[in-house]
Amino acid sequence: MAPPVDINYLAVLVAGIVSMVLGSLWYSPVLFGNAWMRAGGLTKEMMNETKKKGMAWRYILAFIGSLLIAYVLAHFVDYTQSASFTDGMLTGFWTWLGFMVPVMVGSVLWEGKTWGFYIINVLYQLVSLLIMGGILAALA
Repeated sequence: MAPPVDINYLAVLVAGIVSMVLGSLWYSPVLFGNAWMRAGGLTKEMMNETKKKGMAWRYILAFIGSLLIAYVLAHFVDYTQSASFTDGMLTGFWTWLGFMVPVMVGSVLWEGKTWGFYIINVLYQLVSLLIMGGILAALA
């Protein structure tokens, strides 16, 4: 049986929101959006076509995904007894290295995406998990 976990749901919500804000900046033209589109073989026309199909449900699902990641990461933060922002970042780092890095490489190995596409995506996950882990530990 798993040990009991003390989850701060407000911290989970804050971490989920911060991840979404980071993603909106990361994938915008301000940071890596243009490079991500080139590396992924995407065009502005393709992106505009996607926008025409509706973006609200995509953002809702992405937000639910961010909340799920924050919720599970909160378990890891509690299990590791991360008590500071830095401790939480370390938990986020090991979570990223052990789960995101190997799983996401499948986009290169099996989906034909470029290493550049992988690097942009996996580094977003790194920064997101570092910040989320820090928030979850600091607000625990």
